[in-house]
Amino acid sequence: MSERDTSATTAAIDTVDWAALKHAYGTADDVPAMLRNLRRPEKAAEAADDLLTHVHHQGGGVYSSAPAALPHVLAAAADPAVAADVRGDLLHLVRSLARSGNSAKPRFVTSGWPGAWDIAVTDLLPLLDDLVAEHRTAVAHCLAEAHGRADEAISALRARWTVETAPRTRLQLIDSVGSLAAHAGEQRDASLDWLRSQMNGAVPSVRLTAVQSLRRALPGADAGDCVRAVSDVLSGSEPDTWRPDGTTTGTVVWAVGLLGDDSTAVNGATRELLGHRDPTVRAGALRVAAQAVSRRRSAVADLLPHVARSLGDAEPDNRLFAARVLGMCGPAARPWADALAAMSTDAGEAHPQARTHALWALSRLGDARCVPPLARRLGDADPGFALHSSHADGWWTYALGLNDVAADLGAHADDLLPPLRARLTTATGLDERRALCRLLTAWGDASAPAIPELLALLDTDAAVWALDALAAIGPAAARAVPRERLRALLEAPPANQRFAPRCLALAYGRLTGDRDPALTLLLPELDSPYGQESAAALLAELGPAAAPYAGRLRELLPRHAHGWLPLRVGEALWRITGRTDEVVPALVRAIAPFAEHGGAYPAVIETVRLLARIGADAAPARPVLKAFLDADERPVRHGTWHSVPEDDALCDAARAALLATSVPSGGDRRLPGGSD
Repeated sequence: MSERDTSATTAAIDTVDWAALKHAYGTADDVPAMLRNLRRPEKAAEAADDLLTHVHHQGGGVYSSAPAALPHVLAAAADPAVAADVRGDLLHLVRSLARSGNSAKPRFVTSGWPGAWDIAVTDLLPLLDDLVAEHRTAVAHCLAEAHGRADEAISALRARWTVETAPRTRLQLIDSVGSLAAHAGEQRDASLDWLRSQMNGAVPSVRLTAVQSLRRALPGADAGDCVRAVSDVLSGSEPDTWRPDGTTTGTVVWAVGLLGDDSTAVNGATRELLGHRDPTVRAGALRVAAQAVSRRRSAVADLLPHVARSLGDAEPDNRLFAARVLGMCGPAARPWADALAAMSTDAGEAHPQARTHALWALSRLGDARCVPPLARRLGDADPGFALHSSHADGWWTYALGLNDVAADLGAHADDLLPPLRARLTTATGLDERRALCRLLTAWGDASAPAIPELLALLDTDAAVWALDALAAIGPAAARAVPRERLRALLEAPPANQRFAPRCLALAYGRLTGDRDPALTLLLPELDSPYGQESAAALLAELGPAAAPYAGRLRELLPRHAHGWLPLRVGEALWRITGRTDEVVPALVRAIAPFAEHGGAYPAVIETVRLLARIGADAAPARPVLKAFLDADERPVRHGTWHSVPEDDALCDAARAALLATSVPSGGDRRLPGGSD
C-alpha cells in the first residue's frame, strides 16, 4: 500500500462516529487510536492485541464497532509495510469475527456485520496470493467463513491449490473447501468430487485432511470410503507424513477421530496402533483407547487386553498411561492384577508415578496387595499423591489424589491408620490436614483409632474437616469429645472460612443430635435463591420432626427439572411424610433425560440410590433404570478418567434399585435379568 493510500485509509477513521458504537468494554471511542497504532511499528503488536480483546473479546457475538473497524483491520493485514506477525494477528481477528458472525445467535450480531463481511470477502480473495505462506494459510482460514459467497470462495481456493507449494497452506485450502461445500450451490458437487479425489490421492496428510473435510461437508453420510482411506493411511505410511504440523501423539488422536462413530473401525485401528514401533504413536493410541472405553462399555473387552500389553512398554509414560486406563476400568482389569501388583513395587517399576497409578488400579480392584506399599508411602516425606482430586476433562496424567487411591480401603484401616495418624500429627499445611481428614471421613467408623488426632485439629484451621471425620466415625467420637468444646468451636469458627459456620453446625448436629445450630443457619436458605439443597438435606436428616416444613418443600420440588435440588427436596419429603406418590415422579423426571441423552453426573447417581432406598414404590423408575443398564454408550460424561468409575457407580445403583422395586416389599426380590 502506498503512503498516499495509507494516509487516506487513516483519514477515513475519523469519518466514523466511534462514540456511538460499542465493544466488549463499552464505548468504542478508543478504537481509532488502536487502528492508527497499527501503522506505528513500535505500537502495532499491542494495538492488534487490544483490537482482539476489545472488538472480538471472547466471541459469542459481534459488537457494533466490528463493521466499522473491519476495513481498517483488513487494510493493515494486507499491507506489506506492517510487520508480518502483526498481519497474522489481524487475520486471526478477521477470522474470529467472521466465525462469531456465522455461529452466534442473530440477536448477538450487529446488523451492519453481514454487509461489512461481504465487502471483506472481496478484499480477502486477492490475498490468497500473498508472498508469505503463513498469511496465505490464514486467508484461506478466513475464507472458510464466507458462507454467503461459498461458490466464489471455493473457486478461488481451488485455483490457489494448483500453484500452492507450502504443505500447511495446501492442507488449509482443502479444509476450507470442506467448510464451504455445505453452503455452496453450483460448486457443491464439483467440490465434493474434488475432495474425494484428494482423499484417494498419494499424500497421507492430504488424504486425511480431505477425509476431515468430507465428514464436515456430508455429516451423517455413509463414511465407508473415508474409513477405508484413514485405515489405509494409518497402516501404510509413516507417522510423520500424517499431519506435518502436529505432534505424532496428537495426530494419532485426530486421525482415528476421523473414523467417527464406527466403533469397529476405531477399535481395529487402535489395536493396530497400540503395537506400533513408534512409542509416540503408541502413546496416541493409548489416549484413543481411553476415550473409547470412556464412551462405550463394549470397548473394554475389545481394547483392554491390548492396553494391558503396554504395561511392559519401553516408554515409562506409556506404562503409566496403561496402568491408568486399567485403573479407570476397575473390575474389568482383574486379569492383569498380578502385573499391576508387580508394577506397584520399586523393584517392579522404576517410574514413581507409574507405581502410583498401579497402586490406584489395584485399589480400584479391591486388591489387598496395594495396602503394604501404600502404608509405606504414607510414611514417606513425599508420598507421591496430590492433596486434592482433579476433575478436568481429557487425558492429563496429573498426580492422583490421596483420596482417589485410598478412599475405598477402609477395610484395611488397621494397616493404614498408623502411618496416617503419624502424618496427621506432623502435618503443617492445611491442604495436607484437609486431605487426611477427608480420607478418615471416607472410612467412617473404621477411623475411630484416629479420634485423638482429630480432636487435636479442632483448634486449627482444619477444624471443619476434623469435625466431619468425627461425625462420620459416629458414637465413639461423640463419647470422646466434650460437648462444651464443640459449642465453643461453633461460637468461634476458624477465621477466613466463610463456609465454616454452616459446615461445623451440620457436622455438630450429626455428631451430637443437636440440630438447633444448623437449623438456625440453614432454614432461612429455603427462601433464598441459593442454598436450598443444604437446608433440604438437613430436614431430611430430621425426618418426621421436620413436618412443619413439608409445605415449603413441596413448593421447591418442581423448581428444577433435574440436579441436586429435586434429589434433596424429594428425599426430605419422603423421610418427613413417608409418602412416595409426590416424590417418585419428580425423581424419575430428574433422571429420565440422562437415560436418553447421556451426560449423567453425581446427582443422577445419588437419585438412583435414593430410589433403591424407597423400594417397591419406586417401580415407575424401572424403565429408566433398565435403560441405564442396557446402554452400550455410557450414560455419563465421556472423555475423563472419572467416566468409567461414575458409570460403574450408576450401574451398581440401578441394579440395586431394580432389585428393590422388582416385587412388593417383603416379597421375593430377584436380580435384573430374571422374570419380572
